[in-house]
Amino acid sequence: MTRYLVTGASGMLGHDLVEALDGRETTALTRADLDVTDLGAVRSAGAGHDVIINASAYTAVDDAETHEDDAHAVNAVGAANLARVAAETSARFVQFSTDYVFDGTATSPYAESEPLHPVSAYGRTKAAGERFALELHPAGSVIIRTAWLYGAHGGNFARTMLAIAAQRETWSVVDDQVGQPTWTRDLARRTVEFLDSGAPAGIYHGTNSGSTSWYGFARAVLEDAGLDPDRITPTDSGSFRRPAPRPAYSVLGHDGWAVAGLPPMRDWRSALDEASSLGIFS
Repeated sequence: MTRYLVTGASGMLGHDLVEALDGRETTALTRADLDVTDLGAVRSAGAGHDVIINASAYTAVDDAETHEDDAHAVNAVGAANLARVAAETSARFVQFSTDYVFDGTATSPYAESEPLHPVSAYGRTKAAGERFALELHPAGSVIIRTAWLYGAHGGNFARTMLAIAAQRETWSVVDDQVGQPTWTRDLARRTVEFLDSGAPAGIYHGTNSGSTSWYGFARAVLEDAGLDPDRITPTDSGSFRRPAPRPAYSVLGHDGWAVAGLPPMRDWRSALDEASSLGIFS
């Protein structure tokens, strides 16, 4: 029987990974259970597992600009420790990465093979995590880049939009950043499907298909909630200055799934409609 270890199990993606692995022998460790920056602790936790899935991450994008060492410890050193232990035990290793490893200047979907060019501290630390995983366990590391996540078990953009709608009649959302809203349940299920497929190690892009702007995403959230989407007006990124630069274009290509014999993940709007119908944002 395959034995799975999920780190970061209390996070939004971690929760859904554990649910997707229901019925399998799974060890689910939260941040409080396992400090991924401690190699000795990682060795103890990893022993006896055939698959290690790392959902631990420092995701405070703006805070990382002034706390890059802290972000590097989790996103890079933590990934390195887990990859090292997976290599020592011949386990498969799944490392989740991000669209922020690219600079966002593209005009067509980023291929899995596109050279990395992060422009933020968060992006640099996640890019380092990718490199460590591939260097330390090349035969067994799977990098799954994702973006614009939302789900039932954490704060996210969709829930924020509905909270604002309950407090204000109108507000603005940026319309000049384009990406792929991705439901963590879809990503978790795809990760398990991938592992079951026996596909080779390498880099894959785990986002729902299609694309939209944050403004388009916000309108869809309101529509699915039965609210008037015209309460939201479009604006540009210059209206929302933040410490960390945001990629203007974060659309990821999905050619890699053909290697695994899997289709691309479904369209983002179909996923959002189902997520909304299940009431995950309430």
